[in-house]
Amino acid sequence: MMSNSGELFLIPTPLGENEPLEVLPLSVKKYVSELSIFICENEKTARAFLKKIGIRTPQDDLVFYVLNKYTEPEEIQTFLQDCENGAKVGLMSEAGFPAVADPGADIVMMAHRKGIKVTPLVGPSSIVLGLMSSGMNGQSFAFVGYLPIDKAERKKKIKDLEKMSRQLDQTQIFIETPYRNETLLESLIKTLNPNTLIGVACDLTLPTEYILTQTAQEWSAQPLPDLQKRPAIFLIQANNG
Repeated sequence: MMSNSGELFLIPTPLGENEPLEVLPLSVKKYVSELSIFICENEKTARAFLKKIGIRTPQDDLVFYVLNKYTEPEEIQTFLQDCENGAKVGLMSEAGFPAVADPGADIVMMAHRKGIKVTPLVGPSSIVLGLMSSGMNGQSFAFVGYLPIDKAERKKKIKDLEKMSRQLDQTQIFIETPYRNETLLESLIKTLNPNTLIGVACDLTLPTEYILTQTAQEWSAQPLPDLQKRPAIFLIQANNG
């Protein structure tokens, strides 16, 4: 049951250096313009986003709570006190959706437990965009985050995901630190069955966007794309035939 406290808005942000309103609906600007308190990963980039989207509140009047791997659990417990006092607070990601492959889930769960209304806003998700543009199974899929860095462990994980994909007829989706993208793609090509599909979606929503799905064998027969330091989503789907 909801209390009479404030509201937590989940604010999506662009996936790259786009102008925000090229990829975000006007409704995001409307809601964000009403806020002055934000939870974010990086205050500098959060301020830059808000300035680009045209927030009306003066920058000096904005309040930021920084949520990243260095934030102490005790500190996180205080982030929704403004909401409990009736204020509207925005939770934003560095890119894409907050709380999806991104910090923030603990804040959202805390809001539910405190009876604070949670309102998700519409925007781009690299996971969803990668899936919808891959041609792979969009009825059954799993996002598994990062694969192991160790070569042997990564190879085993890739084979396990391929087996699961075959058994469940399920698309497996994962990401990598951008400077290891090319190493990961090479590992996929060498490790997977030749007829297993591999999808790569890179620089989504940007002018440099690159999207291609083909079999491991087809990938191995051509020069690989330059994925160095470019945000990418990887997808695989095993062939049941």
